[in-house]
Amino acid sequence: MLDKVVIANRGEIALRVLRACHALGIRTVAVHSTVDRNLKHVGMADESVCIGPAPAAESYLNIPAIIAAAEVTDATGIHPGYGFLSENADFAERVEKSGFVFIGPTADVIRLMGDKVEAIRAMKAAGVPCVPGSGGPLGDDPDENARIATDIGLPVIIKAAGGGGGRGMRVVRELAQLQSSIGTTKAEAKAAFSNDQVYMEKFLENPRHIEIQVLADGQGNAIHLGERDCSMQRRHQKVVEEAPAPGLTDEQRAQIGAVCVEACLRIGYRGAGTFEFLYQDGRFYFIEMNTRIQVEHPVTELVTGIDLVRQQLLIASGEKLSIRQEDVVLRGHAIECRINAEDPDTFMPSPGQIKRFHPAGGPGVRWDSHIYEGYRIPPNYDSMIGKLIVHGPDRAQAIARMRIALAELVIEGIKTNVPLQQRIMADPGFQEGGRNIHYLEKRIAERKDKGIGLG
Repeated sequence: MLDKVVIANRGEIALRVLRACHALGIRTVAVHSTVDRNLKHVGMADESVCIGPAPAAESYLNIPAIIAAAEVTDATGIHPGYGFLSENADFAERVEKSGFVFIGPTADVIRLMGDKVEAIRAMKAAGVPCVPGSGGPLGDDPDENARIATDIGLPVIIKAAGGGGGRGMRVVRELAQLQSSIGTTKAEAKAAFSNDQVYMEKFLENPRHIEIQVLADGQGNAIHLGERDCSMQRRHQKVVEEAPAPGLTDEQRAQIGAVCVEACLRIGYRGAGTFEFLYQDGRFYFIEMNTRIQVEHPVTELVTGIDLVRQQLLIASGEKLSIRQEDVVLRGHAIECRINAEDPDTFMPSPGQIKRFHPAGGPGVRWDSHIYEGYRIPPNYDSMIGKLIVHGPDRAQAIARMRIALAELVIEGIKTNVPLQQRIMADPGFQEGGRNIHYLEKRIAERKDKGIGLG
């Protein structure tokens, strides 16, 4: 078992990892920026090390500082959480070469899945269904690019090979726009990801976003834990997630899950991971694999009863998976609402001091967050301040519990997106289930056109 783990992150995921470590008897080291010294997990950790000033580039993205913190505290492993360095292959490589255990996949696998073009090639070789596309990076020949787009069929989408998080994408509906769109996306990709390679895919008009959670021990054992529906999105960012996906059959789940498990074994995957798909007309199309724990992992935990972070730690300790595929049984329905410190109408971040706070409670309610009354939210990081998760015997009861929980949640002194989440839970289309990834943005636009706010 790992003896001491550096938690190379902040906020709710850092607290989540700390709890899992302590439950296993693993000591913890919290690294933090100067502005984060009052975070809850920093006070609860066995040790803490300040690794730099508030800007993430000088603290949470500072690889030498994080490794130095592991060295001075005699840690044995480093957990990256999500975001920041969690999918940075160079970081994983530096961690392992420095003599520590990286709690995640190998650097080679992270690098493979981080390059979207190479990831698609690997998935095709493993038999994973993919979106029709260019099959490789686009060149500078306008005629060849036009031929590829024509063969695929308009509309198409241009994507950055090193992209992620909804950035580096552009939809093209007319051939006349193609070459300029490729050029613009290349420039954006170079600036954002230091990689100007782009590729082309068929743009699906009405897909849902469905992802498959996997666990693999890197020793020849892998399982899937069902799926999550993450179709409620704004600007390609997930807002609400749920498990299982409405309308998906047991047969479909078993088939796509088995394909993902086989792909894990082929690439030598280790740890927790997620295969993300677009789903339209009963067919799955692979878009990317996230080689880390996901923000939305709690909904899978609630319907399976399996602690995913605990499993990450056990796998990193060298243990084989003790869970077999037949042990994974989905029970009930779970929904997660991301709670952000932002204006519910303009979506502008709303940092500041929380003057009054009361979490929601009751049967089947879980609150994952680092905030507390009096805590000051800094302007330097992502605006998500918590995740409200509910579990019910079925989807209708889960929605009912979420509506009650949102009404009970009290966060004063800042603005939050709670009003938006309440609108979503009350929306007839969402309640019916199976809506596509464009649904939420269209509903928001409709209200804006009518001059109706959410706050």
